[in-house]
Amino acid sequence: MAKSVTMRDIAAKLGISVVSVSKAFSGQSGVSSELRQKILKTAETMGYKYGTEAKKKKTLSGNIGIIVAERYMSENSFYFKFMRGISTALQQRKHYAFFHTLTSGNEEKAVLPDIFFHQRVDGIIILGQIADKYINAVLNTKIPVVFLDFYNQLTAESCVVGDSFYAAYELTNYLIDNGHRDIAFVGNIHATSSIQDRYLGYAKSLIEHNIRLSDYYLISDRKTETGEFIPLELPLVMPTAFVCNCDEAASRLMSLLSEKGYRVPDDISVTGFDNSVYSSITVPNITTFEVNTEKMSAIAVDALLSKIKTPSEQLGMIQVKGKIIFKDSVASLNFK
Repeated sequence: MAKSVTMRDIAAKLGISVVSVSKAFSGQSGVSSELRQKILKTAETMGYKYGTEAKKKKTLSGNIGIIVAERYMSENSFYFKFMRGISTALQQRKHYAFFHTLTSGNEEKAVLPDIFFHQRVDGIIILGQIADKYINAVLNTKIPVVFLDFYNQLTAESCVVGDSFYAAYELTNYLIDNGHRDIAFVGNIHATSSIQDRYLGYAKSLIEHNIRLSDYYLISDRKTETGEFIPLELPLVMPTAFVCNCDEAASRLMSLLSEKGYRVPDDISVTGFDNSVYSSITVPNITTFEVNTEKMSAIAVDALLSKIKTPSEQLGMIQVKGKIIFKDSVASLNFK
C-alpha cells in the first residue's frame, strides 16, 4: 500500500514550514493568498486528504460570495442592478451576500480572495466576464459556483445569461422596419461573450433582410484585455443608424455625433442596450433593450443553492428574455 502523504511531505516539496501548511489548510492568517493556493494545489496533486471538505458538508454558513471585476464597477455601472438583485434574492431565501471586487492584478495572477479559504461561504456567484485563468482557479476550489451574465466553454455547465443574441436581432429588425438599411454596430466583439452575441444577432437580422454585412460598419469601443473604453471613430461613409452594445457606448457615440454636427434622431438613429441610467440621462433618451436583471439574479441564486445541495448537478446555460424600451433616439425613414 502506498504511503499516505503528510503535511511534512508537502512542506518539504515546497521548501516551507509544516506550520505554514497547517495554516493554509485551516484558513488561519499568516499565509498569503498566493502561497495558500500553491499549498492547496500541491496537496491535491500529491493526493493529500485533509479534513476541511468534510467539515464544509456538515456545517453551512448561509453566506454566498459574489465576485465582480473592478472594471465593471464604474460610476452608474449597469452591474449595480445585478448586485441589488442578488442581495435581495439572497435575503428572501435567508442567505447573505459577501461582495468582493476583483482587481485587475489579482485577476491576472489568479489570486483568489480569502473567502475561499476560511469556510466563510457555501457558494460563489461570478458576475461578469473574467479571465479563463481565474475561472480555472475558482473551479479548482471545488466550491459550488454559478456564472451570471457571462458564458464560455468553461462556464457553460452552470451559467445564467440574458438572451443577447435575440435582443440585438430584435433591435436591428426594429431599425430595418423603420426604413434603415445602412446600420453599423458599436462594440468590441472580442471583449465579452455578451457583445459577441449581440453582434451575431445584429448580423442575423442584416442577413435575413439581404443587407450586406461589412467590417466597415464594425466599430470597436473598448480594449479587449481590460474592457477600458477607447475613443470612438466614425466611419468615413456614415450609416443612418447604429446598434450599440450598451447604453454607455451609445451615450458616448451620441456625444461624438453631436460634436461632428449630427442630430439624433433627425440625422442618425441610435439604439443602446441594458436600459441603464445612461439611456435616461442622455438627450434624447436612448431606445434600448432592458435586461431582466431581477429575474436573472433570482435564477442564479436558486441555481447556486441547488448546486450547494447537490454539488454534482450540472445546470447548463439558462437564458432569460428581456424587452425593447422605446424612447426617443430612433427616427423612421419610411416617410422619406
